[in-house]
Amino acid sequence: MGKKIAILTAGGDCPGLNAAIRSVGKTAIVNHGMTVIGFTAGFSGLIHKEYVELDEAKLSGILTLGGTILGTSREKPFKLEKGEVFNDKPGLIKKNYEDLGLDCVVCIGGNGTMKTAHLLSQEGLNVIGIPKTIDNDVFGTELTFGFDSAVSIATEAVDRLHSTANSHQRAMVIEVMGHHAGWIALYAGIAGGGDIILIPEIGYDIKKVCREIEDRFSKGKNSAIVVVAEGIQKPENISAAGYISEKIQQLTSIEARETRLGYVQRGGSPSAMDRILATRYGAYAAELIAMEQYGRMVAVHGGVLGTIPLEEVGGQLSLVDPNHPLIIKARNMGVLFGDE
Repeated sequence: MGKKIAILTAGGDCPGLNAAIRSVGKTAIVNHGMTVIGFTAGFSGLIHKEYVELDEAKLSGILTLGGTILGTSREKPFKLEKGEVFNDKPGLIKKNYEDLGLDCVVCIGGNGTMKTAHLLSQEGLNVIGIPKTIDNDVFGTELTFGFDSAVSIATEAVDRLHSTANSHQRAMVIEVMGHHAGWIALYAGIAGGGDIILIPEIGYDIKKVCREIEDRFSKGKNSAIVVVAEGIQKPENISAAGYISEKIQQLTSIEARETRLGYVQRGGSPSAMDRILATRYGAYAAELIAMEQYGRMVAVHGGVLGTIPLEEVGGQLSLVDPNHPLIIKARNMGVLFGDE
């Protein structure tokens, strides 16, 4: 008799989630004769036993769709709410898992999801993790799906700002997502021809940033593009782009404008590369279940699929190395990171 498995998507949405759901489900059903269900609204569905049956028909036509057909939430079943001394959610999850006769739960999400997945495995559940996030900051893998789509969206925005910056002789500051990791800012900044790129991993001197902009204009260039990650060092209660553009106008005679992309980076149809990566991850997860290799997260290194124990993933981040080859190449072309 084939295994019965469940899939859930947790945390923030991102392009490629449906591609991953489809890949896990179709591989499990077609290649291994498994029964597949999907918990709705992330771990909330697992707590409240809310799910849908996933057959081939339900999994067809979703490859190109953004978002997630299962829905998602920020539910953290092991986190005690303010004033709580006891949390029965893990117990409910374990009971529902056993009542439904599940052999494994595939948890698709970012760092927080992988941490919860590990805690569930310690409760006795068989769990497989699949990493997703536009920030590309999940520890233990070189690439998460959602990242390529976000970079494409951010790059297009940078491209469009060039013409406005040139027309009005301005410094344009564009803020992209990345609380702790500057992967989107780095890649979109280089792909879009940004003059200055500011990321959380590299400290910057605002006076040096302003001097670089003034120097550009003094040499006859009539614009400057500054790409900033939202998590750069700044005062509280002001956006990264708002702070940088404000300082440019305070410290120079150059007009500056800010643009914040926000959730636009997370929406819409996934890029071809994200569809492929999500499909590879999902199919590999189904194979791991067939081989009963649980408690692991699917990962890619050097283009080759592998796994990493879930216990090694949670609580850590994949950050940009200040000496990353892309940063060195960008510096050699005159891109400023604010620390020179």
